[in-house]
Amino acid sequence: MENNKSSMGLKVALGIAVVLFLATGFYTMNLYSNSKKVEKDLTEQKELVMNDLNAMAKQYDEAIGENEVANNNLIEARARIQGLIDSLKISETNVKSLWRYKQKYMSLQKEMDVLLAQNDSLKLENSYLATSLDSTRVRLEERTIFTDSLLVQNNALAEVVSNASVLTAVDLKASGVIVRTSGKVIPTERASRSDKIRVCFIVAKNKLIQAGEQELYVQVIDSKNNTLGLNEQVSFGEKTLNYSLISKFNYENDNLNICEFITSNGDFATGRYIVNVFNEKDLVATSEFTLK
Repeated sequence: MENNKSSMGLKVALGIAVVLFLATGFYTMNLYSNSKKVEKDLTEQKELVMNDLNAMAKQYDEAIGENEVANNNLIEARARIQGLIDSLKISETNVKSLWRYKQKYMSLQKEMDVLLAQNDSLKLENSYLATSLDSTRVRLEERTIFTDSLLVQNNALAEVVSNASVLTAVDLKASGVIVRTSGKVIPTERASRSDKIRVCFIVAKNKLIQAGEQELYVQVIDSKNNTLGLNEQVSFGEKTLNYSLISKFNYENDNLNICEFITSNGDFATGRYIVNVFNEKDLVATSEFTLK
């Protein structure tokens, strides 16, 4: 009888132990399943926060790219978001950590709303300023064109005045002459009889020239291409002139008759002679004659 009671008790204890074991196993499996679900949910939430942060960073990139001049506030906010993204990537996936990142994201979202609103306002101001600058630029270009046109006209006028304000010689004539002891001058075509070459011309009236002492260069070249008279040189910039004499006179803004005499170191050669009159480097008159 006692053996039967003992056997029955053992069976009961064993049954309780099996029930407890099964219950413990079920609880453990249930707990493991719940843990995996929580972990999955947290991972998904983390990815959502990461996506939101990346979307926010993209908005900042677009706003920064639209400005020719960098907006330091946008750049600094973009850097803070990137720092948060980098930190989130390596953070533990738990409720406390995820909540902290969500809080930071919400704070950055509010900051972004303010900064982008300010940025839009700045873009409008810059657009207005650009339009104003374009209008000003157009006016300046129009004024520049007008000024350039006036400058061209003034330069052209100055050139005309400059060209017009030059002494000119007209009615240039030259010949060999015999000079008597009495001072009488007799023209001749004979080279052997010529004592000098006489060059006569009229300095034309010109009101644009200042009255007073003036001068012209006379050049006489014989048939052998020799420059008669002084045969000295004068330079005007890159141009060099060999002249026979310098004709100096008092100019009073009226026609003035001038006669100059050119001598030779030896006998005058037969042939064609060329006579030129220069106002500095500019040729103002030319003529020729022949000695036989």
